[in-house]
Amino acid sequence: MRISPEFLAELRYRNRIDEVVSGYVNLKRSGSTLKGLCPFHNEKTPSFTVYPENGSYYCFGCQNGGDVITFIRNAENLDYIEAVKWLADRSGLQMPQEGYDDSAERLRRTIYEINREAARYFHQCLLSEAGRAGLAYLKQRQLHMQTIRHFGLGFAPNSWTGLCDYLKTKGFREADMVLANVAGKGRNGGVYDRFRNKVMFPIIDLRGNVIAFGGRKLPGEDGAKYINTNDTPVYKKSKNLYALNFAKNAKSDALILCEGYMDVIALHQAGFTNAIAALGTSFTEDQAMLISRYAKELILTLDADEAGQRATARAIGILNKTGLQIRVLQVPDGKDPDEFIKSHGAEQFKMLLEGAKNDIEFRLLKIKNSCDMATDAGKLQYLDEGVKMLAGVDDEIAVNLYAGRIAQECGVDKQVLLLRIREHKRKIQGASRRRQLREAVSRPQFNDQVNPQERKFKRAAAAEQTIIAVLMRNAELLQQVKQQLSPEDFVTPFYSRVYDAVVQVLESGRPFDLTALSGQFAPEEMGRIVLLQNKSQVYQNAAAELQDCINVLKSEKAKMTFIQPEQMDDAQWAAAMQDIGKQKKNRGAV
Repeated sequence: MRISPEFLAELRYRNRIDEVVSGYVNLKRSGSTLKGLCPFHNEKTPSFTVYPENGSYYCFGCQNGGDVITFIRNAENLDYIEAVKWLADRSGLQMPQEGYDDSAERLRRTIYEINREAARYFHQCLLSEAGRAGLAYLKQRQLHMQTIRHFGLGFAPNSWTGLCDYLKTKGFREADMVLANVAGKGRNGGVYDRFRNKVMFPIIDLRGNVIAFGGRKLPGEDGAKYINTNDTPVYKKSKNLYALNFAKNAKSDALILCEGYMDVIALHQAGFTNAIAALGTSFTEDQAMLISRYAKELILTLDADEAGQRATARAIGILNKTGLQIRVLQVPDGKDPDEFIKSHGAEQFKMLLEGAKNDIEFRLLKIKNSCDMATDAGKLQYLDEGVKMLAGVDDEIAVNLYAGRIAQECGVDKQVLLLRIREHKRKIQGASRRRQLREAVSRPQFNDQVNPQERKFKRAAAAEQTIIAVLMRNAELLQQVKQQLSPEDFVTPFYSRVYDAVVQVLESGRPFDLTALSGQFAPEEMGRIVLLQNKSQVYQNAAAELQDCINVLKSEKAKMTFIQPEQMDDAQWAAAMQDIGKQKKNRGAV
């Protein structure tokens, strides 16, 4: 069941799209629209556009678009009802008690409640006799009780059903425990605790919900060092960051990205409350975009071993697309931040942070350290690899500066080095264009998941687009269309659905409002609908243009029927031929 149009209209009125989006994107006015860097994909040139006049947005880079509800669905990873509730809470609106299906929201709410109770259970166990070993481990790591409570740390006892039994007393079903991934399903049909004999780290989202757990084995135990919650209806590890719920409130424009939970907790305890960590996965573009919402600078403090260095290089490549300033902290003697602070104190670590190199300096130093600078061969290797690295840097001022440093270190002419960098950059750009061309040729054209029939029936789809776009702007033409077209007359199923939805809105006597459609279409479909709503062409004679497109669509539909004569009897064949003749005559008259 759908939420009432009256409620949605009030929701849209109270949540202006430019105001909501401004909480995620730095928008700048461009005529009647607003533009900024897209929050849904990495880009350096703004392609994300907000249309305050009709309450929509669209990114011309990744085709993400829709109304304010669609935006919150994508930005906060919510389903439709949850996004409506989010906006209602933001604007002080009371959700209607009836009229919508909230089953998905109820499931997510149940999992949140299971996680919250599980976190309480683990924390209580840590402070009990059953958690003595876990508490000893945390104290051995020099964590204060205040820190342990602040992060809600806990302990999963060495029991097969301790947590499951506890959750049953709270009224939770076994099936929901399994969905929350705090329990597993046994061969006999029963359930068992997924975390056993582990120090527990609750993972909390930006709204304060416990969404997942990380469990660390005790020293000397067998098995994997960490076990983490798998993806669930409330948790995607690639889209979240540990301790960002605390770090976003730190009075700093920078965030510190660490390797794991303990480094983050140690830094917070030492006063560096802007520390965060990825969650048992390689650093992702979604995590980079999330960081860019809350910081202008990111300091990487990943491990100094080979795996850590590879992770640092990969993270730099992802982060360079976000516009964030990047610096890399190298802790002396290969220690992690936790070890360094224990040995040298917070003040010394602060000095390390202040001296952290930017990403270009870090990469050049890594190249230099791999070359024997005492030999000509080593210098040539440094020059060659330095040219390749600087050719991938877009900032011309930075390229000029570091080319000068390399030239001075190797005793060569800076201009010669800059010429080599420009030549290599042209090679990179040429190779990139050829690769894009190959990919464009090899993949199915557009790979259209929203309306796959559009490519096959281009003429009909173009007519369908115009019919819908004209109706969105000219409600008075509804009867002209309805007398001649039904959704079944459309060739492509997607535009048929959109046409039907638009007609239903206009038949109710309301002007077209994108929000009225957002509950019926998936977020990726809403982007295509926004394109129709914001079609730049304004028709001088909308009625005539509309009629012409109706004629084209009927003709194309008739051709489709004509192509399959084996499915017609004689009367149908004659009718189809007569209809095609009429359509041609009508097109000539318009």
